[in-house]
Amino acid sequence: MPTRLSPALAGALAVMACAFLWSTAGLFIKLIDWSPFWIAGLRSLIAGAFLLTVVRTVRLNWSWPLVAGAVANGACMVLFVLANKLTTSANAILIQYWAPVGTAVLAVIVLKEKIHKEQIVALVATLAGLVLLFADKLSPGALWGNLAALASGLTFSLMFLFTRMQKNGSPLQSLMLSHFFAAAASLAIAAFGPPPTFTLGSTAAIFALGIGQIGLAAVFFSYGIKRVSAVTANLLAVIEPVFNPVWVFLLLGETPSGGTLVGGGLILASVTLASVVGARRAR
Repeated sequence: MPTRLSPALAGALAVMACAFLWSTAGLFIKLIDWSPFWIAGLRSLIAGAFLLTVVRTVRLNWSWPLVAGAVANGACMVLFVLANKLTTSANAILIQYWAPVGTAVLAVIVLKEKIHKEQIVALVATLAGLVLLFADKLSPGALWGNLAALASGLTFSLMFLFTRMQKNGSPLQSLMLSHFFAAAASLAIAAFGPPPTFTLGSTAAIFALGIGQIGLAAVFFSYGIKRVSAVTANLLAVIEPVFNPVWVFLLLGETPSGGTLVGGGLILASVTLASVVGARRAR
């Protein structure tokens, strides 16, 4: 007889689905020849409108974690776009994904969540895996770009913290609001540059980004963050950069390096093991 998934395992699978959708960003952005801020702004505007149809109300359950989560996530998206503009993509991703460590510290101090042994092992393994994954792609980069990536990692950690605080509320409302914040900030910056040129390909890609890559991803994330700890959710999100070389291989035929395969395998194995052990403990 089929057995029902435990809440912890269902939540972990939802966050993994979210991370998979997040990873498609590069796939669609390559199809859009616009300023990064036009892409970020219109992507978030479409995502906010999509989530409004899911939430079905503009009367939000206001609380300080809802607003703080919205500000943190909105800032994270704008900062990450800025980091990609000022430094290399590999630098931006690797520096941002120090976030699980920040989330672990904040979760213990603020949320009083206990860090289990398998999570500590997974934290160390994922950081090692990220280094292996991007070791051959790193460059000195620009100071301000690297600082923007560092700041995006901090806001990424805070987003997990504040949405987890809403485990008995509606984190989806917070994420919806965050996209309107990010759209307003990004489009205000983009307005100082040339307007975008809409083609069939770029229009399809921007809607795919808004509805699928971050809109639907937010639905999965809000379901998952209510069922797993902030640390577990952030660890699972690290599978996002693991899929980047997969898309490069499928689109460009570029064979992943040995370091990429080992690093990606290490991340997938560690977060999967930590999730299964955590789900068994919860059950």
